[in-house]
Order: sequence, then C-alpha cells, then structure tokens
Amino acid sequence: MTTLATKTRHKCFISYHRDDEQEVKQFIDTFDHDHDVFIADGIGAGMPGDIINSNDADYIKQQIRQRHLRTTTVTIVMIGRKTWGRKFVDWEIAASLRNTTTTAASGLLAISLPSVQYYSDLQIPARLRDNIDGDHGYARWWQYPSNSDILANLIDIAHSDRIKKSHLRNNSRLLRQRNA
Repeated sequence: MTTLATKTRHKCFISYHRDDEQEVKQFIDTFDHDHDVFIADGIGAGMPGDIINSNDADYIKQQIRQRHLRTTTVTIVMIGRKTWGRKFVDWEIAASLRNTTTTAASGLLAISLPSVQYYSDLQIPARLRDNIDGDHGYARWWQYPSNSDILANLIDIAHSDRIKKSHLRNNSRLLRQRNA
C-alpha cells in the first residue's frame, strides 16, 4: 500500500551566515531529510550546492542565480547574530527578489535560529527588513518552527505570497559591498 504525500514539498534556497552552519545543518537534517517538508538547496551546510571559488562579485552573483535560485521557489533566510551584516546573504536575498526572463522571484521568509530566539536586539538584513511588515509585507519573520507541519505552512505562505503580494516586493536598496 502506498501513502500519498499530504503536503507539497517546495524547493527552497537556504541563505545563512557560515558561523551558523551547524544549526542550519540541523534544520535541514530535521525538516528536509527526516520529515520531507522541503527540498533544500544552497551553498554549504550539507546541501548539494558547491562553494563558488571566486573573488569576482558579479560572477558569484551570476553563479548563485544560475546554480541555485533558478530552480527554487522560496528563499529561507536563517537568522543568526551576524546574519544581518553579511554581503552574500544580502546578494542572495536581492537575487531571490528579482524577476528575470528565465526566473521568477522567490517567496521569502526568515526564521530565527534557536541560538538567537530570545535576543530582543536581534537584527535582520536590511533588504529583508524592507520587505517585512507583519502579515502585510512581501516577506515574514518567524520563530524557529516546533514541528514539520508549522514549517510546511510557513513555506506554503511564502510560496503563495510571491504571487499574491508581488506588488509589495522591495529590492531598491543598493547591494551590500562588504561584511559588517
């Protein structure tokens, strides 16, 4: 007897600061591998993506878009203490928000990692903040999900909002040129 899946698994790009790689790997192991909530794509943290060895910013941005974002529909930004100031996270968010001739903009959601859930002064990347307005913005910022059903629902919301709320997408900020 075969069991049909009860939820849609969206392919998600996982954006994070490398200092948080262990927590991100645990997130992926828990919700992708163990519960089949989503299909993870990204760079590092045990994902199938490979590191882009280059110092050329334009090449790196092009490779992120072509290798990863082209095939994903939701970007999940994993929020740690220093995520807000990382230029690659900003570039990944910017690329996720762009419509191109070959790729539609991705849904966008942020999730606080367990290690930072109780910081009252936690910052998020500026471009992400530009897109969050409670339930009324293009993106939303959530606490770490306590189970797979909650995460599946958050991903479904982001996936749906990429169309329903496309008019709220704000990608006007200049790209971050260096890490804070």
